[in-house]
Amino acid sequence: MSRSSLRLAVAPVAAALALVIAACGGSDKPGAGSGTSSSSTGGGAAQETGGKQGGLLKQLGSSDVDYLDPGHTYFTAGYQVAYVTQRPLYSFKPGQTVPVPDLAAGKPEISSDLKTITVKIKPNVKFSPPVNRAVTSKDVKYAFDRFFSANVGGQYPSYFSSLEGVPSSPTKGVKSIAGVTTPDDQTIVLKLSRPEAVSVAAALVMPITMPVPEDYAAKFDAKNPSTYNSHVVATGPYMVKNNAQGNAVGYQAGRSIDLVRNPNWDKTTDYRPAYVDEVQMTTNESDASIAAQQVLTGSHMTLDSDPPAAQLRDAVTSKKGQFVQVPSGGYRWLPLNTTIKPLDNINVRKAILAAFDREAVRRVRGGRFIGDIATHFLPPGIPGFEQAGGLKGPPLDFLANPRGDLALATNYMKKAGYPSGKYTGTDNLLLVTSNADPGKSQAQVAQAQLEKLGLKVTLRTVPQDSMYTEWCQVPGKQVAICGDAAWFKDFLDPQSMLEVTFKGSNIVKPVGNNNLAQLDDKQVDAAMDKATLLQGAPRLDAWGNVDKMITATAAAVPLVWDKTTLIWSKDVNGVANEYYDTIDFAFTSLK
Repeated sequence: MSRSSLRLAVAPVAAALALVIAACGGSDKPGAGSGTSSSSTGGGAAQETGGKQGGLLKQLGSSDVDYLDPGHTYFTAGYQVAYVTQRPLYSFKPGQTVPVPDLAAGKPEISSDLKTITVKIKPNVKFSPPVNRAVTSKDVKYAFDRFFSANVGGQYPSYFSSLEGVPSSPTKGVKSIAGVTTPDDQTIVLKLSRPEAVSVAAALVMPITMPVPEDYAAKFDAKNPSTYNSHVVATGPYMVKNNAQGNAVGYQAGRSIDLVRNPNWDKTTDYRPAYVDEVQMTTNESDASIAAQQVLTGSHMTLDSDPPAAQLRDAVTSKKGQFVQVPSGGYRWLPLNTTIKPLDNINVRKAILAAFDREAVRRVRGGRFIGDIATHFLPPGIPGFEQAGGLKGPPLDFLANPRGDLALATNYMKKAGYPSGKYTGTDNLLLVTSNADPGKSQAQVAQAQLEKLGLKVTLRTVPQDSMYTEWCQVPGKQVAICGDAAWFKDFLDPQSMLEVTFKGSNIVKPVGNNNLAQLDDKQVDAAMDKATLLQGAPRLDAWGNVDKMITATAAAVPLVWDKTTLIWSKDVNGVANEYYDTIDFAFTSLK
Protein backbone atom coordinates (compact mmCIF):
# COMPACT_ATOMS: atom_id res chain seq x y z
CA MET A 1 0.00 0.00 0.00
CA SER A 2 1.05 3.55 -0.53
CA ARG A 3 -1.06 5.23 2.10
CA SER A 4 -0.01 8.44 3.85
CA SER A 5 2.42 8.10 6.67
CA LEU A 6 1.10 4.73 7.69
CA ARG A 7 4.37 3.00 7.96
CA LEU A 8 5.29 5.51 5.29
CA ALA A 9 6.06 6.59 7.91
CA VAL A 10 2.01 2.74 7.46
CA ALA A 11 11.96 -5.78 9.88
CA PRO A 12 13.95 -8.81 10.23
CA VAL A 13 11.33 -11.10 11.79
CA ALA A 14 9.77 -14.43 12.52
CA ALA A 15 7.10 -15.73 10.17
CA ALA A 16 4.05 -13.54 10.66
CA LEU A 17 1.89 -16.02 8.87
CA ALA A 18 2.43 -18.58 11.60
CA LEU A 19 -1.13 -18.15 12.83
CA VAL A 20 -2.73 -18.96 9.51
CA ILE A 21 -0.06 -21.49 8.62
CA ALA A 22 -0.87 -23.35 11.81
CA ALA A 23 -4.55 -23.17 10.99
CA CYS A 24 -3.72 -24.93 7.73
CA GLY A 25 -1.84 -27.68 9.53
CA GLY A 26 1.65 -26.16 9.51
CA SER A 27 3.94 -25.16 12.35
CA ASP A 28 2.89 -22.42 14.75
CA LYS A 29 6.33 -22.19 16.27
CA PRO A 30 7.55 -18.58 16.35
CA GLY A 31 10.39 -18.18 13.91
CA ALA A 32 9.19 -20.96 11.66
CA GLY A 33 9.65 -18.81 8.60
CA SER A 34 12.59 -16.46 8.52
CA GLY A 35 14.44 -13.61 10.11
CA THR A 36 15.51 -12.42 13.50
CA SER A 37 14.08 -9.91 15.93
CA SER A 38 11.24 -7.61 14.93
CA SER A 39 12.72 -4.38 16.20
CA SER A 40 15.89 -2.56 17.06
CA THR A 41 15.33 -1.02 20.45
CA GLY A 42 18.41 1.20 20.50
CA GLY A 43 17.98 1.65 24.23
CA GLY A 44 14.22 1.94 24.03
CA ALA A 45 11.53 -0.54 25.02
CA ALA A 46 9.92 -2.54 22.25
CA GLN A 47 7.70 -4.76 24.37
CA GLU A 48 5.60 -4.57 27.50
CA THR A 49 7.51 -2.88 30.33
CA GLY A 50 5.38 -3.72 33.37
CA GLY A 51 4.49 -0.08 33.88
CA LYS A 52 2.31 1.40 36.58
CA GLN A 53 -1.41 1.96 36.22
CA GLY A 54 -2.91 5.40 35.72
CA GLY A 55 -1.94 8.85 34.53
CA LEU A 56 -2.28 11.13 31.53
CA LEU A 57 -0.11 10.68 28.44
CA LYS A 58 0.20 13.44 25.86
CA GLN A 59 1.21 12.93 22.24
CA LEU A 60 2.43 15.83 20.12
CA GLY A 61 2.05 15.68 16.36
CA SER A 62 0.99 17.42 13.19
CA SER A 63 -1.03 14.58 11.62
CA ASP A 64 -4.73 14.14 12.25
CA VAL A 65 -6.50 10.84 11.76
CA ASP A 66 -7.95 10.36 8.31
CA TYR A 67 -11.04 8.75 9.88
CA LEU A 68 -12.11 7.45 13.28
CA ASP A 69 -14.48 5.10 11.44
CA PRO A 70 -12.71 1.70 11.32
CA GLY A 71 -14.40 0.96 8.00
CA HIS A 72 -12.72 3.93 6.36
CA THR A 73 -9.38 4.56 8.08
CA TYR A 74 -6.20 3.77 6.17
CA PHE A 75 -3.59 6.20 7.57
CA THR A 76 -1.05 5.82 10.35
CA ALA A 77 -2.77 8.13 12.81
CA GLY A 78 -6.10 6.44 12.17
CA TYR A 79 -4.59 3.03 12.85
CA GLN A 80 -2.95 4.23 16.06
CA VAL A 81 -6.36 5.22 17.40
CA ALA A 82 -8.29 2.30 15.90
CA TYR A 83 -6.14 -0.44 17.41
CA VAL A 84 -6.59 0.81 20.98
CA THR A 85 -10.27 1.69 20.66
CA GLN A 86 -11.41 -1.31 18.60
CA ARG A 87 -11.04 -5.10 18.60
CA PRO A 88 -10.28 -6.65 15.17
CA LEU A 89 -10.49 -10.41 14.82
CA TYR A 90 -6.69 -10.67 15.11
CA SER A 91 -3.96 -8.21 16.00
CA PHE A 92 -0.29 -7.94 16.93
CA LYS A 93 1.28 -7.59 20.34
CA PRO A 94 4.23 -5.18 20.45
CA GLY A 95 7.49 -6.93 19.67
CA GLN A 96 5.77 -9.92 18.09
CA THR A 97 5.16 -10.79 14.47
CA VAL A 98 2.67 -13.61 14.87
CA PRO A 99 -0.90 -12.29 15.01
CA VAL A 100 -2.91 -13.33 18.05
CA PRO A 101 -6.66 -13.72 18.51
CA ASP A 102 -8.21 -10.43 19.59
CA LEU A 103 -11.99 -10.44 19.15
CA ALA A 104 -11.53 -13.97 17.78
CA ALA A 105 -11.55 -16.82 20.28
CA GLY A 106 -8.88 -18.82 18.47
CA LYS A 107 -7.09 -19.42 15.19
CA PRO A 108 -8.99 -19.26 11.90
CA GLU A 109 -10.11 -22.61 10.51
CA ILE A 110 -9.23 -22.92 6.83
CA SER A 111 -10.80 -25.53 4.58
CA SER A 112 -8.65 -27.92 2.56
CA ASP A 113 -9.75 -26.31 -0.72
CA LEU A 114 -8.65 -22.87 0.60
CA LYS A 115 -12.08 -21.40 -0.07
CA THR A 116 -13.63 -21.22 3.40
CA ILE A 117 -12.46 -19.47 6.60
CA THR A 118 -14.33 -19.99 9.87
CA VAL A 119 -13.69 -17.83 12.93
CA LYS A 120 -15.20 -18.10 16.41
CA ILE A 121 -15.41 -14.88 18.43
CA LYS A 122 -15.18 -14.31 22.17
CA PRO A 123 -18.33 -13.84 24.23
CA ASN A 124 -18.85 -10.83 26.50
CA VAL A 125 -16.82 -8.28 24.54
CA LYS A 126 -19.01 -5.18 24.87
CA PHE A 127 -19.50 -1.99 22.93
CA SER A 128 -18.90 1.29 24.73
CA PRO A 129 -21.76 3.66 25.60
CA PRO A 130 -24.32 4.35 24.31
CA VAL A 131 -24.62 0.83 22.77
CA ASN A 132 -23.67 -1.10 25.93
CA ARG A 133 -24.24 -4.63 24.64
CA ALA A 134 -22.13 -7.64 23.78
CA VAL A 135 -20.59 -7.98 20.33
CA THR A 136 -21.91 -10.78 18.11
CA SER A 137 -20.71 -12.20 14.82
CA LYS A 138 -23.43 -10.16 13.09
CA ASP A 139 -21.57 -7.00 14.08
CA VAL A 140 -18.48 -8.29 12.27
CA LYS A 141 -20.56 -9.17 9.21
CA TYR A 142 -22.05 -5.69 9.20
CA ALA A 143 -18.51 -4.26 9.32
CA PHE A 144 -17.72 -6.22 6.15
CA ASP A 145 -20.99 -5.25 4.44
CA ARG A 146 -20.62 -1.52 5.10
CA PHE A 147 -16.95 -1.51 4.03
CA PHE A 148 -18.06 -1.99 0.40
CA SER A 149 -20.65 0.81 0.53
CA ALA A 150 -19.95 4.05 -1.29
CA ASN A 151 -21.21 5.81 1.85
CA VAL A 152 -18.38 4.34 3.95
CA GLY A 153 -15.65 4.04 1.34
CA GLY A 154 -13.45 1.13 2.43
CA GLN A 155 -10.00 1.74 0.97
CA TYR A 156 -8.47 -1.72 0.43
CA PRO A 157 -11.18 -3.86 -1.25
CA SER A 158 -8.70 -5.80 -3.40
CA TYR A 159 -7.56 -7.86 -0.39
CA PHE A 160 -11.10 -9.21 -0.02
CA SER A 161 -12.12 -9.35 -3.68
CA SER A 162 -12.33 -13.15 -3.58
CA LEU A 163 -15.23 -13.06 -1.11
CA GLU A 164 -18.35 -14.43 -2.78
CA GLY A 165 -20.74 -11.63 -3.65
CA VAL A 166 -18.25 -8.78 -3.34
CA PRO A 167 -19.36 -5.97 -5.67
CA SER A 168 -17.08 -4.83 -8.48
CA SER A 169 -17.72 -1.23 -7.44
CA PRO A 170 -18.97 0.40 -4.23
CA THR A 171 -22.65 -0.20 -3.53
CA LYS A 172 -25.32 2.42 -3.09
CA GLY A 173 -26.04 2.05 0.60
CA VAL A 174 -25.03 -1.00 2.63
CA LYS A 175 -25.72 -4.34 0.93
CA SER A 176 -25.26 -7.80 2.40
CA ILE A 177 -22.16 -9.66 1.15
CA ALA A 178 -23.26 -13.23 0.39
CA GLY A 179 -19.86 -14.69 1.19
CA VAL A 180 -19.97 -13.48 4.81
CA THR A 181 -22.38 -15.48 6.96
CA THR A 182 -23.09 -15.94 10.68
CA PRO A 183 -24.37 -19.44 11.58
CA ASP A 184 -24.65 -18.29 15.19
CA ASP A 185 -23.78 -15.29 17.34
CA GLN A 186 -20.22 -16.48 17.95
CA THR A 187 -19.31 -17.72 14.44
CA ILE A 188 -18.45 -15.94 11.22
CA VAL A 189 -17.80 -17.79 7.95
CA LEU A 190 -16.06 -16.34 4.90
CA LYS A 191 -16.73 -18.10 1.59
CA LEU A 192 -14.30 -17.37 -1.23
CA SER A 193 -14.67 -17.69 -4.98
CA ARG A 194 -10.94 -18.36 -5.37
CA PRO A 195 -8.54 -20.47 -3.28
CA GLU A 196 -7.01 -17.50 -1.45
CA ALA A 197 -7.83 -18.36 2.16
CA VAL A 198 -4.23 -18.05 3.36
CA SER A 199 -3.81 -14.44 2.25
CA VAL A 200 -7.38 -13.48 3.23
CA ALA A 201 -6.86 -15.00 6.69
CA ALA A 202 -3.66 -12.98 7.05
CA ALA A 203 -5.67 -9.84 6.24
CA LEU A 204 -8.09 -10.44 9.13
CA VAL A 205 -5.86 -8.17 11.23
CA MET A 206 -7.14 -5.17 9.26
CA PRO A 207 -9.77 -2.69 10.52
CA ILE A 208 -12.46 -4.16 8.24
CA THR A 209 -12.90 -6.87 10.92
CA MET A 210 -13.55 -4.38 13.75
CA PRO A 211 -17.22 -4.86 14.71
CA VAL A 212 -19.83 -2.18 14.01
CA PRO A 213 -23.34 -2.45 15.54
CA GLU A 214 -25.90 -2.22 12.73
CA ASP A 215 -28.73 -1.36 15.13
CA TYR A 216 -26.82 1.80 16.11
CA ALA A 217 -24.79 2.66 12.99
CA ALA A 218 -27.32 2.02 10.20
CA LYS A 219 -28.88 5.48 10.52
CA PHE A 220 -25.46 7.09 10.14
CA ASP A 221 -24.47 4.79 7.26
CA ALA A 222 -27.63 5.67 5.36
CA LYS A 223 -26.12 9.08 4.69
CA ASN A 224 -23.54 9.72 1.98
CA PRO A 225 -20.96 10.06 3.29
CA SER A 226 -21.67 8.10 6.44
CA THR A 227 -21.64 10.15 9.64
CA TYR A 228 -20.65 7.19 11.81
CA ASN A 229 -17.21 8.78 11.95
CA SER A 230 -18.60 11.30 14.47
CA HIS A 231 -20.42 8.67 16.53
CA VAL A 232 -18.01 5.72 16.64
CA VAL A 233 -18.43 3.29 19.53
CA ALA A 234 -15.50 1.33 20.91
CA THR A 235 -14.75 -2.26 21.87
CA GLY A 236 -11.15 -1.75 23.00
CA PRO A 237 -9.76 -0.42 26.29
CA TYR A 238 -10.09 3.21 25.19
CA MET A 239 -12.69 5.27 23.37
CA VAL A 240 -12.86 8.74 21.92
CA LYS A 241 -14.52 10.79 24.64
CA ASN A 242 -18.23 11.07 23.83
CA ASN A 243 -21.47 12.30 25.34
CA ALA A 244 -24.67 10.42 26.19
CA GLN A 245 -25.82 10.52 22.57
CA GLY A 246 -22.54 9.02 21.33
CA ASN A 247 -21.24 12.25 19.78
CA ALA A 248 -17.43 12.27 19.66
CA VAL A 249 -16.87 15.41 21.73
CA GLY A 250 -13.26 14.32 22.29
CA TYR A 251 -12.40 14.81 18.62
CA GLN A 252 -11.61 18.26 17.28
CA ALA A 253 -10.71 17.80 13.61
CA GLY A 254 -7.27 19.13 12.81
CA ARG A 255 -6.64 20.00 16.45
CA SER A 256 -6.88 17.23 19.02
CA ILE A 257 -8.16 13.80 20.06
CA ASP A 258 -8.98 12.83 23.63
CA LEU A 259 -8.96 9.11 24.41
CA VAL A 260 -10.47 7.99 27.72
CA ARG A 261 -11.15 4.58 29.23
CA ASN A 262 -14.01 2.55 27.80
CA PRO A 263 -16.12 1.79 30.90
CA ASN A 264 -17.44 -1.43 29.29
CA TRP A 265 -14.00 -2.88 28.56
CA ASP A 266 -13.34 -6.15 30.38
CA LYS A 267 -9.62 -6.78 30.77
CA THR A 268 -10.21 -10.51 31.22
CA THR A 269 -11.11 -10.70 27.50
CA ASP A 270 -8.10 -8.71 26.27
CA TYR A 271 -4.31 -9.09 26.22
CA ARG A 272 -3.73 -5.33 26.42
CA PRO A 273 -2.71 -3.97 29.85
CA ALA A 274 -4.01 -0.44 29.09
CA TYR A 275 -1.92 1.28 31.76
CA VAL A 276 -2.69 4.98 31.29
CA ASP A 277 -6.10 6.44 32.08
CA GLU A 278 -6.17 9.01 29.30
CA VAL A 279 -4.31 10.00 26.12
CA GLN A 280 -4.49 13.55 24.80
CA MET A 281 -3.27 13.88 21.23
CA THR A 282 -2.54 17.23 19.62
CA THR A 283 -2.63 17.05 15.83
CA ASN A 284 -1.74 20.59 14.80
CA GLU A 285 1.88 21.07 15.85
CA SER A 286 3.34 23.39 13.21
CA ASP A 287 7.05 22.97 14.01
CA ALA A 288 8.18 19.35 14.18
CA SER A 289 11.61 20.27 15.56
CA ILE A 290 10.13 22.17 18.49
CA ALA A 291 7.64 19.39 19.21
CA ALA A 292 10.39 16.76 19.15
CA GLN A 293 12.58 18.81 21.48
CA GLN A 294 9.66 19.29 23.89
CA VAL A 295 9.13 15.54 24.00
CA LEU A 296 12.81 14.72 24.60
CA THR A 297 13.21 17.31 27.38
CA GLY A 298 9.67 17.36 28.76
CA SER A 299 7.42 15.07 30.80
CA HIS A 300 4.75 12.45 30.05
CA MET A 301 4.92 13.00 26.28
CA THR A 302 5.46 11.07 23.05
CA LEU A 303 5.87 12.18 19.41
CA ASP A 304 3.55 10.83 16.74
CA SER A 305 6.19 9.99 14.10
CA ASP A 306 9.87 10.20 13.19
CA PRO A 307 11.57 13.30 14.62
CA PRO A 308 13.42 15.66 12.26
CA ALA A 309 17.07 14.83 11.51
CA ALA A 310 18.64 16.88 14.34
CA GLN A 311 16.41 15.44 17.05
CA LEU A 312 16.73 11.98 15.51
CA ARG A 313 20.51 12.11 15.88
CA ASP A 314 20.16 13.51 19.40
CA ALA A 315 17.83 10.71 20.47
CA VAL A 316 19.86 7.91 18.91
CA THR A 317 23.23 9.15 20.14
CA SER A 318 22.47 10.62 23.57
CA LYS A 319 18.97 9.80 24.80
CA LYS A 320 19.27 6.19 25.85
CA GLY A 321 15.92 4.75 26.85
CA GLN A 322 13.93 7.49 25.08
CA PHE A 323 13.55 6.00 21.64
CA VAL A 324 12.89 2.86 19.68
CA GLN A 325 13.62 2.04 16.06
CA VAL A 326 11.32 -0.40 14.31
CA PRO A 327 11.50 -1.61 10.71
CA SER A 328 8.60 -0.14 8.78
CA GLY A 329 7.90 -3.22 6.69
CA GLY A 330 8.03 -1.49 3.34
CA TYR A 331 10.21 -0.35 0.50
CA ARG A 332 11.03 2.88 -1.24
CA TRP A 333 11.56 2.26 -4.92
CA LEU A 334 12.17 4.03 -8.20
CA PRO A 335 9.82 2.32 -10.68
CA LEU A 336 10.97 2.37 -14.30
CA ASN A 337 7.98 2.35 -16.65
CA THR A 338 8.71 -0.68 -18.82
CA THR A 339 6.29 0.49 -21.53
CA ILE A 340 8.21 3.68 -22.31
CA LYS A 341 11.31 3.81 -24.53
CA PRO A 342 14.14 3.22 -23.83
CA LEU A 343 13.04 1.73 -20.49
CA ASP A 344 11.36 -1.10 -22.42
CA ASN A 345 14.88 -2.45 -22.98
CA ILE A 346 15.90 -4.62 -20.01
CA ASN A 347 19.59 -3.87 -20.53
CA VAL A 348 18.93 -0.13 -20.29
CA ARG A 349 17.12 -0.79 -17.01
CA LYS A 350 19.99 -2.97 -15.76
CA ALA A 351 22.40 -0.18 -16.66
CA ILE A 352 20.36 2.29 -14.60
CA LEU A 353 20.38 -0.02 -11.58
CA ALA A 354 24.10 -0.70 -12.00
CA ALA A 355 24.98 3.01 -12.14
CA PHE A 356 22.59 4.08 -9.39
CA ASP A 357 24.04 5.48 -6.16
CA ARG A 358 21.47 4.22 -3.65
CA GLU A 359 23.61 5.46 -0.78
CA ALA A 360 23.15 9.01 -2.11
CA VAL A 361 19.38 8.57 -1.90
CA ARG A 362 19.59 7.37 1.68
CA ARG A 363 21.81 10.32 2.53
CA VAL A 364 19.32 12.93 1.28
CA ARG A 365 16.52 11.11 3.13
CA GLY A 366 18.39 11.45 6.44
CA GLY A 367 21.31 9.05 6.44
CA ARG A 368 21.94 5.68 8.00
CA PHE A 369 19.46 6.17 10.85
CA ILE A 370 16.47 6.14 8.49
CA GLY A 371 16.91 2.55 7.30
CA ASP A 372 18.88 -0.03 5.35
CA ILE A 373 19.72 0.20 1.66
CA ALA A 374 17.32 -2.12 -0.14
CA THR A 375 18.63 -4.94 -2.32
CA HIS A 376 15.25 -6.36 -3.42
CA PHE A 377 11.58 -5.74 -2.64
CA LEU A 378 10.33 -7.97 0.18
CA PRO A 379 11.46 -5.93 3.19
CA PRO A 380 12.59 -6.91 6.67
CA GLY A 381 9.48 -7.66 8.66
CA ILE A 382 7.66 -9.55 5.92
CA PRO A 383 7.67 -13.37 5.69
CA GLY A 384 9.76 -14.46 2.72
CA PHE A 385 12.41 -11.78 3.32
CA GLU A 386 15.19 -14.29 4.00
CA GLN A 387 14.05 -16.56 1.18
CA ALA A 388 14.34 -13.58 -1.18
CA GLY A 389 17.96 -13.00 -0.18
CA GLY A 390 17.79 -11.25 3.18
CA LEU A 391 19.83 -8.11 3.68
CA LYS A 392 22.41 -9.16 1.09
CA GLY A 393 19.87 -9.73 -1.66
CA PRO A 394 19.99 -11.95 -4.72
CA PRO A 395 23.32 -12.38 -6.56
CA LEU A 396 22.73 -9.80 -9.31
CA ASP A 397 25.77 -7.88 -10.52
CA PHE A 398 23.78 -4.73 -11.30
CA LEU A 399 22.79 -4.40 -7.61
CA ALA A 400 26.10 -5.48 -6.10
CA ASN A 401 27.45 -1.97 -5.42
CA PRO A 402 25.16 0.40 -3.45
CA ARG A 403 27.35 3.34 -4.57
CA GLY A 404 26.95 2.41 -8.22
CA ASP A 405 29.27 0.85 -10.80
CA LEU A 406 29.53 3.05 -13.90
CA ALA A 407 31.81 0.63 -15.75
CA LEU A 408 29.28 -2.19 -15.41
CA ALA A 409 26.47 0.19 -16.37
CA THR A 410 28.40 1.14 -19.52
CA ASN A 411 28.65 -2.53 -20.48
CA TYR A 412 24.89 -2.96 -20.10
CA MET A 413 24.26 0.10 -22.28
CA LYS A 414 26.45 -1.45 -24.96
CA LYS A 415 24.38 -4.66 -24.70
CA ALA A 416 21.29 -2.48 -25.13
CA GLY A 417 22.62 -1.31 -28.52
CA TYR A 418 24.53 1.87 -27.67
CA PRO A 419 28.20 1.29 -28.68
CA SER A 420 29.48 4.33 -26.80
CA GLY A 421 28.05 3.01 -23.54
CA LYS A 422 25.71 6.00 -23.32
CA TYR A 423 22.21 6.62 -24.61
CA THR A 424 22.19 8.39 -27.97
CA GLY A 425 18.47 8.37 -28.74
CA THR A 426 15.99 11.23 -28.62
CA ASP A 427 13.42 9.99 -26.08
CA ASN A 428 12.85 12.19 -23.07
CA LEU A 429 11.88 10.60 -19.76
CA LEU A 430 9.29 12.31 -17.54
CA LEU A 431 10.31 12.05 -13.89
CA VAL A 432 7.53 13.15 -11.51
CA THR A 433 8.06 13.68 -7.79
CA SER A 434 6.86 15.55 -4.73
CA ASN A 435 7.66 19.26 -4.57
CA ALA A 436 8.87 18.91 -0.97
CA ASP A 437 11.91 17.25 0.55
CA PRO A 438 13.05 14.57 0.92
CA GLY A 439 11.12 13.43 -2.17
CA LYS A 440 12.31 16.37 -4.26
CA SER A 441 15.97 15.87 -3.32
CA GLN A 442 15.66 12.13 -3.91
CA ALA A 443 14.36 12.74 -7.44
CA GLN A 444 17.20 15.17 -8.14
CA VAL A 445 19.65 12.43 -7.17
CA ALA A 446 17.82 10.05 -9.50
CA GLN A 447 17.97 12.54 -12.35
CA ALA A 448 21.74 12.81 -11.93
CA GLN A 449 22.13 9.02 -11.98
CA LEU A 450 20.14 8.76 -15.22
CA GLU A 451 21.98 11.58 -16.92
CA LYS A 452 25.31 9.86 -16.24
CA LEU A 453 24.18 7.34 -18.85
CA GLY A 454 23.20 9.98 -21.38
CA LEU A 455 19.47 9.62 -20.70
CA LYS A 456 17.38 12.75 -21.17
CA VAL A 457 15.16 13.56 -18.19
CA THR A 458 12.46 16.15 -17.53
CA LEU A 459 11.91 16.56 -13.78
CA ARG A 460 8.44 17.73 -12.77
CA THR A 461 7.60 18.48 -9.14
CA VAL A 462 3.98 18.35 -7.98
CA PRO A 463 2.19 18.52 -4.61
CA GLN A 464 2.60 15.33 -2.60
CA ASP A 465 -1.14 14.62 -2.51
CA SER A 466 -1.36 14.67 -6.32
CA MET A 467 1.88 12.82 -7.13
CA TYR A 468 0.16 9.44 -7.04
CA THR A 469 -3.46 10.17 -7.88
CA GLU A 470 -2.90 12.63 -10.74
CA TRP A 471 0.41 11.43 -12.13
CA CYS A 472 2.17 8.21 -11.12
CA GLN A 473 -1.04 6.13 -10.90
CA VAL A 474 -2.39 7.41 -14.23
CA PRO A 475 -0.87 5.38 -17.11
CA GLY A 476 -2.13 7.88 -19.66
CA LYS A 477 0.17 10.57 -18.24
CA GLN A 478 3.17 8.60 -19.56
CA VAL A 479 5.20 9.06 -16.38
CA ALA A 480 8.47 7.24 -17.03
CA ILE A 481 9.71 7.34 -13.45
CA CYS A 482 7.90 8.07 -10.17
CA GLY A 483 10.52 9.85 -8.10
CA ASP A 484 9.23 9.30 -4.55
CA ALA A 485 7.33 6.01 -4.65
CA ALA A 486 6.88 3.80 -1.60
CA TRP A 487 4.88 0.71 -0.68
CA PHE A 488 4.30 -0.33 2.95
CA LYS A 489 2.66 -3.29 4.60
CA ASP A 490 -1.05 -3.67 5.16
CA PHE A 491 -0.59 -7.05 6.78
CA LEU A 492 2.32 -9.45 7.09
CA ASP A 493 2.10 -11.47 3.90
CA PRO A 494 4.51 -11.46 0.93
CA GLN A 495 1.68 -11.60 -1.60
CA SER A 496 0.39 -8.21 -0.40
CA MET A 497 3.84 -6.67 -0.99
CA LEU A 498 4.43 -7.91 -4.53
CA GLU A 499 1.20 -8.77 -6.34
CA VAL A 500 -0.43 -5.34 -6.45
CA THR A 501 2.81 -3.59 -7.41
CA PHE A 502 4.26 -5.97 -10.00
CA LYS A 503 1.59 -8.31 -11.44
CA GLY A 504 0.72 -7.58 -15.05
CA SER A 505 -2.97 -8.34 -14.61
CA ASN A 506 -3.10 -5.68 -11.89
CA ILE A 507 -2.20 -2.82 -14.24
CA VAL A 508 -5.21 -0.53 -13.82
CA LYS A 509 -6.37 2.01 -16.37
CA PRO A 510 -7.21 4.84 -16.58
CA VAL A 511 -6.47 5.73 -12.92
CA GLY A 512 -5.52 4.09 -9.64
CA ASN A 513 -2.70 1.90 -10.97
CA ASN A 514 -0.18 0.69 -8.37
CA ASN A 515 1.98 -1.35 -10.78
CA LEU A 516 3.93 1.83 -11.45
CA ALA A 517 6.55 0.02 -13.56
CA GLN A 518 3.70 -1.54 -15.59
CA LEU A 519 5.66 -4.78 -15.45
CA ASP A 520 3.79 -7.41 -17.47
CA ASP A 521 6.00 -10.48 -17.30
CA LYS A 522 4.13 -13.73 -17.96
CA GLN A 523 6.68 -15.85 -16.08
CA VAL A 524 6.47 -13.62 -13.02
CA ASP A 525 2.67 -13.68 -13.15
CA ALA A 526 2.59 -17.47 -13.45
CA ALA A 527 4.94 -17.82 -10.47
CA MET A 528 2.65 -15.54 -8.44
CA ASP A 529 -0.40 -17.61 -9.35
CA LYS A 530 1.31 -20.78 -8.11
CA ALA A 531 2.65 -19.12 -4.93
CA THR A 532 -0.86 -17.93 -4.02
CA LEU A 533 -2.03 -21.54 -3.59
CA LEU A 534 0.77 -22.64 -1.27
CA GLN A 535 0.91 -22.77 2.51
CA GLY A 536 3.59 -22.85 5.19
CA ALA A 537 7.28 -22.90 4.29
CA PRO A 538 6.69 -23.69 0.59
CA ARG A 539 4.63 -20.48 0.34
CA LEU A 540 7.47 -18.38 1.73
CA ASP A 541 9.99 -20.10 -0.57
CA ALA A 542 7.74 -19.43 -3.56
CA TRP A 543 7.17 -15.76 -2.80
CA GLY A 544 10.88 -15.32 -2.06
CA ASN A 545 11.56 -16.69 -5.53
CA VAL A 546 8.95 -14.34 -7.03
CA ASP A 547 10.80 -11.44 -5.43
CA LYS A 548 14.06 -12.63 -7.00
CA MET A 549 12.38 -12.87 -10.41
CA ILE A 550 10.98 -9.34 -10.10
CA THR A 551 14.32 -7.93 -9.01
CA ALA A 552 16.00 -9.63 -11.98
CA THR A 553 13.70 -7.79 -14.42
CA ALA A 554 15.24 -4.49 -13.27
CA ALA A 555 11.75 -2.96 -13.44
CA ALA A 556 12.57 -0.71 -10.49
CA VAL A 557 15.47 0.49 -8.38
CA PRO A 558 15.09 -0.78 -4.79
CA LEU A 559 16.17 2.16 -2.66
CA VAL A 560 15.61 1.98 1.10
CA TRP A 561 13.91 -0.24 3.68
CA ASP A 562 12.71 2.40 6.12
CA LYS A 563 12.95 2.28 9.88
CA THR A 564 10.67 4.35 12.07
CA THR A 565 12.20 6.08 15.10
CA LEU A 566 9.76 6.91 17.90
CA ILE A 567 10.67 9.08 20.88
CA TRP A 568 9.25 9.87 24.31
CA SER A 569 10.00 11.77 27.51
CA LYS A 570 12.37 10.32 30.10
CA ASP A 571 9.50 9.56 32.50
CA VAL A 572 7.63 7.44 29.93
CA ASN A 573 7.96 3.71 29.29
CA GLY A 574 7.43 3.95 25.56
CA VAL A 575 6.28 0.91 23.59
CA ALA A 576 6.01 0.75 19.81
CA ASN A 577 3.67 -1.45 17.85
CA GLU A 578 5.57 -2.69 14.81
CA TYR A 579 2.38 -3.39 12.85
CA TYR A 580 1.36 0.24 12.53
CA ASP A 581 4.75 1.74 13.45
CA THR A 582 3.66 4.19 16.12
CA ILE A 583 3.44 4.32 19.88
CA ASP A 584 1.06 1.69 21.27
CA PHE A 585 -1.03 3.56 23.82
CA ALA A 586 -2.38 0.31 25.29
CA PHE A 587 1.14 -0.82 26.32
CA THR A 588 2.90 2.49 27.02
CA SER A 589 3.00 3.62 30.66
CA LEU A 590 4.30 6.38 32.88
CA LYS A 591 7.19 5.90 35.28
